[in-house]
Amino acid sequence: MGSLNKQALDIAVVGAGIAGLSAAIALRRAGHSVKIFERSDGNNELGAAIHLCSNASRVLLEWGVDPVARRFVTAKKTYIANGATLEKVYETTYTGLEEKYGASWYFAHRIDLHDALKDLATSSVGAGEPAQLFLNAKVTDFDIESGSIRLADSSVVTADLIVAADGVHSRATKKVIGEQYAEPTDQSAFRFLIPTTELAADPQTAPLIEDDDGRFKVLLGDRGNRLVWYPCRNNDVHNFVGIIKEESQGGKEDWNTSVHLQELLDEYKGFHPSVISVLQKASNIKKWPLLYRPPISTWYSSKLVLIGDAAHPMLPHQGQAGAQAIEDAVALGVFLADVTKPSIESNSELLGGRLQLFQQVRSRRAGAMQIFSNAGQDQGEKVAEAVRTYVDGPIPKNPAEFIVYNFGYDVKQESLTVLHEARS
Repeated sequence: MGSLNKQALDIAVVGAGIAGLSAAIALRRAGHSVKIFERSDGNNELGAAIHLCSNASRVLLEWGVDPVARRFVTAKKTYIANGATLEKVYETTYTGLEEKYGASWYFAHRIDLHDALKDLATSSVGAGEPAQLFLNAKVTDFDIESGSIRLADSSVVTADLIVAADGVHSRATKKVIGEQYAEPTDQSAFRFLIPTTELAADPQTAPLIEDDDGRFKVLLGDRGNRLVWYPCRNNDVHNFVGIIKEESQGGKEDWNTSVHLQELLDEYKGFHPSVISVLQKASNIKKWPLLYRPPISTWYSSKLVLIGDAAHPMLPHQGQAGAQAIEDAVALGVFLADVTKPSIESNSELLGGRLQLFQQVRSRRAGAMQIFSNAGQDQGEKVAEAVRTYVDGPIPKNPAEFIVYNFGYDVKQESLTVLHEARS
C-alpha cells in the first residue's frame, strides 16, 4: 500500500461501519497507515439509533467526539413496564455515571455517530496520518498469507495486516474459523423512527413522552415480544426497536427489508391502546431476523484479524454491539502501537504475538457480551450458566448490575496491562 512513514504498518480495513471506522481511528492514532475499503457508496447508514454506553463513550470523548455537536442525548433513566397495562415493572435513574465511569451513557442517531467517526478517521486534523476511504470498493477475496485483498474490479491491494470489519456476513470469517456462520435465532426485530412533534401533537400519545428526556423505555408483551423505545437527536426523534418471537424464514439478515404497518400492529395487538396509537405513526418500518453465532476462540490467522460483528455477532438486548466494536478497535491500537514495519520484517513472530494478545483480551469480554445479549437486562438468570466461563466474579442479574459490568470495563487499561505483562 505504501506510506511516507517507513516505520508505519500498512493496514487494510475492510468495512466502513462503526467497527471499521473505529479501527481506522485507533490505528491512525497508533501511527499506522490505514486504507478503508467500503463496498457501498457511503450513503447507506441507516436511519436508526444506537446506545453509546460509558465503556464506548469514554473512548469517543478521548478521540475528540463532541456529544453536543453530534446531538447525542444523555441517558438519564430506565423504565420497564407491562406493555398491555403500562404498569411499572422496574425503574431507575442514572446519576454520576460520568464521575463513576469516566463518561455518560448516550443515545445517538447512527448517521450522526457514523459521520463523527468518519471525520475522525479521515480528517487532516488529529494525531497520525489520515486514513484513506475508498467507496464502492467491494472485497471479493482475502489472501491471508500475503496480506492481500482482491477487489471486484480485479485489483489487488497488499498490506501488512488486514482488519476484517465487514459485518455479520463477513467474507473473511471462513479464512479464520472455517464454515461457521451466524444463524437465524427465533427472534426478529422491527426498527423505525417517529418525530417527537408527532407524538406530542396527539393527546393519545403525548402523555407517554412527558418525561422522556433521556429515558430508555422497555414495554413487555406476553408472547416474548417487547418494544424498546428511546430518544435521539436532542430528543427530537424517538427510536423504536420491536423485538418479536418468530421462526426464521431463512436467507440473509437484511436491515433494509421494508414491511407494512399492519404487520407491526399485528405483533403488538395486545399492547395498551396508547402504545398502539404510537405504533400507528410508524413509517419506513424495517424488519430483520436476529442472527447469532456462539463465541469463537480464534480471531486471527496469519495477516488477517476479525473485529466487530465479523468476530462477535450479537443480539441487541444489551445495546453493546457497537460498543464492543469500539473496544476491539482500542485494543488493536494498543497492541500494535509500537509495532513497526522494520520490526515485523526482522521478527516474523511479532505480529502474530500481538494479535494473540489482542485475541486473549477481546475473546472473553466480547464472548461474555454475546451470551449476555441473548437476554434482556431483566433476564440475566437465563444466561447465567452459559456465561460462567467468560466472567470472573459475580454474574449480573438485573439492569443495575449490568450497568456496573458493562460500563465499568476499561479496555485500554486491560490491554496495556496485558501488554506490559507480556513484555516482562
